Amino acid sequence: MARTNPLQFIQQVRSEVAKVVWPTRREVLLTTVMVFIMASLTAVFFALVDLVIRSGLTGVLNLFG
Repeated sequence: MARTNPLQFIQQVRSEVAKVVWPTRREVLLTTVMVFIMASLTAVFFALVDLVIRSGLTGVLNLFG
């Protein structure tokens, strides 16, 4: 593969960065809120699963203890 000189490389990088479609402020805000909502729901779900498993194990251990 042929080596590109640094000036050509910088020009290519600038042209590629110009093609990037950056999200709007509203899109960033909405996706951030959605991430926090999904993280909260996931935390609640796993807390409930943990509670159910812990209660079940405690019940089983009390039967044999």
